[in-house]
Amino acid sequence: MKFKRNIKNLSESEIIELAKKESYYFGILYDVYFEQIFRFVFSRLGGNESIAGDVTQETFLKAMANIQKYEDRGFPFSSWLYRIAQNEVSMYFRKSKKDNFVPVEIEKLNDLKDEITGDAGISEVEIDHLISMINELEASHLDIIELRFFQQMSFKEISEIYNISEANAKMRTYRILEKLKSNWGTK
Repeated sequence: MKFKRNIKNLSESEIIELAKKESYYFGILYDVYFEQIFRFVFSRLGGNESIAGDVTQETFLKAMANIQKYEDRGFPFSSWLYRIAQNEVSMYFRKSKKDNFVPVEIEKLNDLKDEITGDAGISEVEIDHLISMINELEASHLDIIELRFFQQMSFKEISEIYNISEANAKMRTYRILEKLKSNWGTK
């Protein structure tokens, strides 16, 4: 019989290394990150709890199956999980041929509009116009806008999800914002 180490004294990187050798330790990572990843997936799927649970489970199954490939690059382990979750959500939409639904809070729409126009406050007409513009974005651009403005992730977190540099994450975000800005006046 093997004795399990006292996990209270282990760092996350030590638990990850142990998880590469024994699945018991992956369960610890699962317990730590399940709720966070579930909320992300739940939000991406428009609040469908049942499907979000399935997609989250698939995310963790893939993570466990590929834990040997995980490399610590100075980003949180959760960023790696978010990348897998993002891929699983995209795969779900491709398989089901359903439209991607992004729940939007008015204050976050206002933040996005402020970033595009420099004007605070947002009217009903502007809300409709902004949502229409967002709906016309290609899926990868929509994902970046959602992660940055609606999930409020840092550029560092976005860069890890997309496996790009932080500077590249900023550049992509600002290019998308420039595109939205140039289309703003066409309402």
